[in-house]
Amino acid sequence: MKTCSLNDFMQELKPWLDKDHIRKALLDEQGHFVVHFVDGMKNVYHIDDCNEAQVKDVIVKLKGMGIKVVE
Repeated sequence: MKTCSLNDFMQELKPWLDKDHIRKALLDEQGHFVVHFVDGMKNVYHIDDCNEAQVKDVIVKLKGMGIKVVE
């Protein structure tokens, strides 16, 4: 698991933000953002500087890019 800021999280994912690279994304029971890639890899992020509304904004953006988001 990687701990990062919301900005760092978005910058890290930026090159991969489409359905050709990301199979699905979700928030787990602990509130960690989990990203499953099409190649079978999975990254777990603890975003330490944002609130629930900001996380929901990220979810809306991912859905808008065609990425499956499990809620």
